[in-house]
Amino acid sequence: MIALYRCIVSFALAVALMEPVAARTVTDSAGRTVTVPDRISRVMAAGPPASAVVYSLTPEAMVGWQRAPRKEELPYLAPSTHALPELGRLTGRGDTANVEVVVKANPDLVVDFGSVRPTFASLADSVQSRTGIPYVLIDGRFEATAASLRLLGSILGVSERADRLAKYAEDLLRRVDTLVAASPEESRPRVYLARGPEGLETGLRGSINTEIIERAGGRNVAVADDARRGIVNVSPEQILLWKPEVIVTWERGFFEKVTQRPDSIWQSVPAVTGKRVYLAPTAPFGWIDGPPSVNRLIGLAWLANLLHGERFPFDIREETRNFYKLFYHVELSNSDLETLIAWADGKPPANATR
Repeated sequence: MIALYRCIVSFALAVALMEPVAARTVTDSAGRTVTVPDRISRVMAAGPPASAVVYSLTPEAMVGWQRAPRKEELPYLAPSTHALPELGRLTGRGDTANVEVVVKANPDLVVDFGSVRPTFASLADSVQSRTGIPYVLIDGRFEATAASLRLLGSILGVSERADRLAKYAEDLLRRVDTLVAASPEESRPRVYLARGPEGLETGLRGSINTEIIERAGGRNVAVADDARRGIVNVSPEQILLWKPEVIVTWERGFFEKVTQRPDSIWQSVPAVTGKRVYLAPTAPFGWIDGPPSVNRLIGLAWLANLLHGERFPFDIREETRNFYKLFYHVELSNSDLETLIAWADGKPPANATR
């Protein structure tokens, strides 16, 4: 009898394995037609921007992080995701994952969020061909945020949630665009994005790294004479010539240096003398960049308020609580909230710790 039972169970399992998995066809932002499972329960992000958007939409489906969260980031992430493995990245600078990592992770779908240029489409096709795992490209341009959330939400089977996030993005972008449209170009503040420990790395105007500054109604002072975009190194003398009225950074060491003990170069910069140097929060994702994904929405609202004051009302505590609950699935405690935004107004509290 036991042997017969085992035979029946084995036969039933074999039949189940032979049954085809229900599938559907989707079109990604690059115009690629991709066949995906009807139900997607395991998702791998190809890079940091994809990690942020997949986490926002469906943290329960993540098979891992491209970079494991640091200890200080954990209070700002759902506990169920804290111990997910680090998988590395398939795309972008410093890519560390490979097709073997993808196969071992065994996702139903790989998602990339960012550029949909042919180079990235080719990578997606290659990974998909070599692993047999569907791979979609989603447009990561800031202006495409709402549409991209809805597209990815429909692919992942979380359309209702995606629509809530998309409506948040649409409302915010509409309010900011209305504000900026009413601000003449010459009246907008001159802004410098300070990257790196010395603040001498920045993003050129028009690059994905600084588009949030320009969208918020700031004039990025870093302008190339040619069509270059992206990250560049600059000299202190160049910054003096640019005369930025506002400096934004996420580098805490640099922030403390220029706000508490500026050297002779930085002492002459209008943003420093006018006490308009601001430190952007970075947990669990950056408010300005790092990565350039949906996390920039809260940064856009913060920047619009910093640059335009009462013309764009922004209660940093209330808005941060709301955003982190909606996008990051966490209810912030008072202490975690204060730690996050301690330096965001440019005035570090006396009891703040590094």
